[in-house]
Amino acid sequence: MQILVADDHKLVRDGLKPFLHELDSSAEILDASNLSEALAAASNAPTLGLILLDLMMPGMDGLKGLESVRKQCPDVPVVIVSGFSTRDHVVAAVQAGAAGFIPKTVSGAAMVNALRLVLSGEKYLPSSTFFEDPVQAPMMPRQPTPTRTGEIPAPFDKLSRRESEILALLVEGRTNKEIAIVLELQEITIKVHLRNVYRKIGAANRAQAVRIAMSSGWAAPLDLASN
Repeated sequence: MQILVADDHKLVRDGLKPFLHELDSSAEILDASNLSEALAAASNAPTLGLILLDLMMPGMDGLKGLESVRKQCPDVPVVIVSGFSTRDHVVAAVQAGAAGFIPKTVSGAAMVNALRLVLSGEKYLPSSTFFEDPVQAPMMPRQPTPTRTGEIPAPFDKLSRRESEILALLVEGRTNKEIAIVLELQEITIKVHLRNVYRKIGAANRAQAVRIAMSSGWAAPLDLASN
């Protein structure tokens, strides 16, 4: 698979490469620093499977650049990677055909999880945690509508506080060992809790648990996220 990274900052392009190789160790990473280079690279990439696009790079002219890329590569998912993540930016990008929107403030591991979701055919929108203005954060795809303010969507309402903490760290891309260190628990305890998480949300493994959490729009309760 070929992956095109279009961003006018070389540091960003180079910084993304190790994480993109986690998606596919044999992936060929293509570079572009402006819209013209991105279109040229895409036209010469026969196995292009994913495009990461910065809306603010030269030549983009806002969403017109995204539309040009989508027109040239209608079957390739285009994910916006941006330093600006207000509600208007995200909603407009998705309406223009973006398969996802990833703020540059997310961790590398969280980005990899988001891109895996996109490659599986889903759309990815950031949770309110990553928004410049959390009040304006858009709804995630297929997020259940709560019947009471603050209600946690099913099946996540079955999770204990500790299980919610562990799932939140899992979505961030943390390993069992890292989660154990953060929560000051034994690694075997984390494994036991994860088995309970999988059972309660209907997941077969950690990858499926992350996918279910991200595609349903679940986010850790604010009192957990602030700890």
